[in-house]
Amino acid sequence: MWWISDPQDLHRIEDRISSLYVEKCHVDRADNAVVLVNKERTVRVPAAFVATLLLGPGTRITSGAVRLLADSGTAVCWVGERGVRMYAAGLGPSRGAGLLMRQAYLVTRTKERLGVSRRMYGMRFPDDDVSDATMQQLRGREGARVKKIYRAHAQRTGVEWNRRDYKPGEPFAAGDDINRLLSAGHSCLYGICHAAIVGIGASPALGFVHTGGATSFVLDIADLYKAEYTIPLAFDLAAHGQTDERAIRTAFRDKVADGHLMARIVRDIKTLLLGDDADIPDQDSLHLWDEFDGAVPGGINWAADLADLSPENSIVGVTGPDIDEQPPPW
Repeated sequence: MWWISDPQDLHRIEDRISSLYVEKCHVDRADNAVVLVNKERTVRVPAAFVATLLLGPGTRITSGAVRLLADSGTAVCWVGERGVRMYAAGLGPSRGAGLLMRQAYLVTRTKERLGVSRRMYGMRFPDDDVSDATMQQLRGREGARVKKIYRAHAQRTGVEWNRRDYKPGEPFAAGDDINRLLSAGHSCLYGICHAAIVGIGASPALGFVHTGGATSFVLDIADLYKAEYTIPLAFDLAAHGQTDERAIRTAFRDKVADGHLMARIVRDIKTLLLGDDADIPDQDSLHLWDEFDGAVPGGINWAADLADLSPENSIVGVTGPDIDEQPPPW
């Protein structure tokens, strides 16, 4: 399995193709390659060169292919058309837990969590200085920014706009046409963000602005791109009378088909969690936690150290509890 293989056997994540999307084909294994078969052609893909394999509609995969992908440290995500929805995921390509531990460290410390939140908001309005802003101030600025964006697109397209209206848990059951389009478009964006987060070994649940949900970090990351992708697209479609969910789903699929958004999401996540210059080795550490040293090597017998700490002439004996047992007859 990939987690007990030599780290040198695997290509580093930055050297891989970030994602490969397949649909309407059969996925099998031939030696150390994943074979993609459809009616037109057969394509062989070295598994270790792909960071995340996105399986779209009409795809079937063999257990041999899944085993090869797992051995190669390639994430497998079951998604909708062009990856715009996230349904399920297999193991990610991360060899170690470094990125996840970094995320957990940042989100559980108020100062560091506020710093990441400021960087997130800074990406949304780069001309403003938010280095000293509180969360209350950041939320206020974001609310004003989003309202301004909605009004600007309503004026540009001539679509009537009142306010954002949706019902939690049933986002398509409430609101007017433009609100339903926004909910459907955001759902597609969440799918791509979810696949990217899982693919690089981060946690979808450990959010910095949003909190308490299994997809809190997904919502954090998706908010970085709504003003550029889903909001203008929803208003454009509403202006042309295309108001059903499928219209924005297919339009969004075509808009992100070049793969640039997925690469951008991965890059932004690493910048938020690691900074511009920081990096975490992508390897399995196999350490044991220690309250003084942080971590000590695993895979060794620490009983030797216990013996070294004992007095020179002492003897350590371990006995079980006394039991009432009849002696043997011999």
